[in-house]
Amino acid sequence: MENRKKECFRNEWKYLISTSEKELLKLRMKHFLKLDPHAGTGSYMIRSLYFDDYWNSAFEEKEAGVLMRKKYRIRIYDCSERSIRLERKKKFGSFIYKESAPLTKEEVWKILDGDYGFLLKSPYPLCREFYVECVSSLMRPRTIVDYDREPWILDEGTVRITFDSDVRAAIGSFDMFDPTLPTLPVLEPGKLIMEVKFTELLPQIVKEILPPQAAEFTAVSKYVLCYEKTRYKNGFEYWYETEERK
Repeated sequence: MENRKKECFRNEWKYLISTSEKELLKLRMKHFLKLDPHAGTGSYMIRSLYFDDYWNSAFEEKEAGVLMRKKYRIRIYDCSERSIRLERKKKFGSFIYKESAPLTKEEVWKILDGDYGFLLKSPYPLCREFYVECVSSLMRPRTIVDYDREPWILDEGTVRITFDSDVRAAIGSFDMFDPTLPTLPVLEPGKLIMEVKFTELLPQIVKEILPPQAAEFTAVSKYVLCYEKTRYKNGFEYWYETEERK
């Protein structure tokens, strides 16, 4: 039997805030949080290609408020192939657990072309489980989500606060390595998403800076926002067109 890391769920709180609220928060945060060193100049672009099954389970369960759910995505940074990860995000209320496995650019294209055989031979359990989903549940690409992330970290309590701005849905194709893909904005101007993640406890000093006037943004996810923006492309004819391309 394979040794698998014990699942460790993290807390994830989301807020919809304004750009002015963000600047005020940064003035307070900079004294005890620091920018993630991986951010380079301060932020980076995240692009995620989300998948859903024939019944749109990830979307429908989120809309219905199902307590326990999961979704699959392939994630890259700055449209580069240097780091490509297949991820599965499990959610239980406000708690999340993420698993990941590396992919190559060639393997991503195989998935998009419906050639899933290599996944079954992967040494990573997540890849083999994704193979089962693709074959048995017709897991297929749904939408590409782009946004710019500014991450802040606090070592105590493994706290991570991120500001995700310019959230947009990419259209035109599922070529996630194409930096020229046109996009559609999904948030109203001047708004962004603040996420607070921590494992065991949230230090009081962080609690005190959370904006009390901000509405907690738990009802909608970036995937749902972008899926709804592009769902006109994914009607029932989508499945027939996919088979014709094969």
